[in-house]
This record gives sequence, structure tokens and C-alpha cells, in this order.
Amino acid sequence: MFPSKYSIAYPLFLIGIVLIISGLRWLINPEPWLLDEVANVERLGMSFDQLFEPEINKTLPGYLVQIYRFFGFWVLIAGLLLSSFSNVSMMKHDIIVSRLIKIVGFMIFFGLYLSYTFIPSSHFLYLIWGALFLYLVSLFSYIKMRNNKR
Repeated sequence: MFPSKYSIAYPLFLIGIVLIISGLRWLINPEPWLLDEVANVERLGMSFDQLFEPEINKTLPGYLVQIYRFFGFWVLIAGLLLSSFSNVSMMKHDIIVSRLIKIVGFMIFFGLYLSYTFIPSSHFLYLIWGALFLYLVSLFSYIKMRNNKR
């Protein structure tokens, strides 16, 4: 029956799984900046070969790996937290559901804003739009369930 706790939990859980996979990709890829090469090259206005060529930039690849590893770590942690708290047994706690809905909404809408502002040609926008769709399913179900409780 729609809406249900499942229609709130499962979409949020899927978003968490995508975050886990994305975080792991940034953590294990030897050149993580190339995962979104087209958008990064467009933003830089030059290729990575050109960027790394000058002597002053020889240590830049190591620095970028460090930055992307931390980024991947935080994305992984966000995914683990979201997938841990978006199970059906947690959906009976209104305060948890309410906070998850608000925080995930903020994350997705702010992520869309930042993506379109800084890297509008990124293929990661498709993931964010997919996450937005899943989020809207959860949000709609949450609103319907709250209205049914009244």
C-alpha cells in the first residue's frame, strides 16, 4: 500500500548505496580527478597534462589524490550513515525520519546548485537527478503518512 514506511526507507537506502559506491570509487581510483575528467578539464580550461607539465605543478597529482581521498571518505561515510538510518525499523521514529528527509533534501538540492554552478557538464548530475527522484518518492510518502496520522 502506498505510501508506506518502505516507500520512505528504500529510496533513501538506494541513495545511501550510491553514495557508498561513489565514495569507494574516489578512494580507490589512482587518478580520481579523471572520474569526471570532462567537467574538470572544462572548469580548468586546460588538460591535466598541461596542468601537470610545469615544474611548479609536479607535486599537484599527489595533492589531488589526497583531496579526493578525503572527499571519497566523507561521501562513503555519508552513504553509510544514510543507509544505516534508512531502514524500515527506523521509520517508526518520527524524529529520525523527519531529520533524514530534511538533511537528504538539503544535500541533494545544494549538490544540484553546486554542480550546476561549478561543473554543469558533469555526468554526476545524472546521479543527482536520480537521487532527487528517489528523494521525492520518500518525501511524498513521508508527507502522506504524516497527513494520515492526523
